[in-house]
Amino acid sequence: MDPACDILIFGTGSFAQRIACDLAATASAPVALAIAGRNALRLAWITTAVQARAHMFQRPVTISSHAVDLAVEGAAGDLLGRLQPAVVVQAASLQAGAVIAHAGTAWARLVAEGGLSATAVFQALLTSRIARALAGAAPDSRLINGCFPDVANGIVAAMGLPVTCGIGNIAILAHAFAGSLGPKPAKLQMLCHYQNLAAWRRPSPQRSGPQPRVWLDGGEIADSYQRFAAVQLTPEPVIDISGASGVSLLLAMVQGQDWTGHVPGPAGLPGGYPVAWRAGGLDLDLPPGLDRVAAIAWNSRYEADNGLCLSADGQARYRGRLHELLQAESPQLAAGFHVGDLEEVWRAMLALREALLARPA
Repeated sequence: MDPACDILIFGTGSFAQRIACDLAATASAPVALAIAGRNALRLAWITTAVQARAHMFQRPVTISSHAVDLAVEGAAGDLLGRLQPAVVVQAASLQAGAVIAHAGTAWARLVAEGGLSATAVFQALLTSRIARALAGAAPDSRLINGCFPDVANGIVAAMGLPVTCGIGNIAILAHAFAGSLGPKPAKLQMLCHYQNLAAWRRPSPQRSGPQPRVWLDGGEIADSYQRFAAVQLTPEPVIDISGASGVSLLLAMVQGQDWTGHVPGPAGLPGGYPVAWRAGGLDLDLPPGLDRVAAIAWNSRYEADNGLCLSADGQARYRGRLHELLQAESPQLAAGFHVGDLEEVWRAMLALREALLARPA
């Protein structure tokens, strides 16, 4: 039997690598890390890089690698049963995040115009498979989803499956904003939906649209575009912040420490929130005067205007411009789906994506 581990990362892409390498540079107490995926060369490289960084920074991190193809039924469950990880990080996706920086195909155009919820089915599929396997093989483990958690976590939770939260998205801006405030910043809390990030990929004079809500030491600021004008994100995924943003939370979870910060999709909620990890549980940590209902309603309106909304009965419905674009390509897919039919819907969405990838924008 394989030895138990503290943190298991599914995925071998740049996002998974960033998390693993930053764990190896920052852990102050022993951490047993495992990484799993189907790309043998990437598994070997990430293992080498983690071991090198742990030695470089003199950190007590060990790593094991495991060849797993999540497309094979039962593969995730077998590994989870053997390793019994305290925390599982899901960083394996059927849709690369780099699509936001691509152009030239009808699929890239649909995502650019309709929004990232066009990819929600691809982002949620592997997460749902891991969550189902985890519920059966390692029910005490915590699942952290790094694949479009603002929306995908809601799909997984609506299926009755466990998901603690995501990483990235809101945390990107929370850390970027706080980092710009200097060495002794005020306490920053914010509400932020993933749709708010696009403005910070543009130069400051070109930013417009709904802003995240930001509080400094309990007082809400009026204009985040003005206050944080110097913050600049890249057009492509900002992995150096997004992947790294979950590391301190992961370490707190496995080392029994309290932690406060920002995460997307806590317990399947839409969008991102300030949260606190205390006594083995994660809860919202809202600023004074903001209640839970109002915070959730603020985040929910983004997908209601344009995106993918979930109802209490598990029905997912496309809205706004995204619905219009899907309607023109596939009225059946545009009609939405029940979360229980995710596997079937994924196959239909895959066929549509392949057709659109073969067609110029």
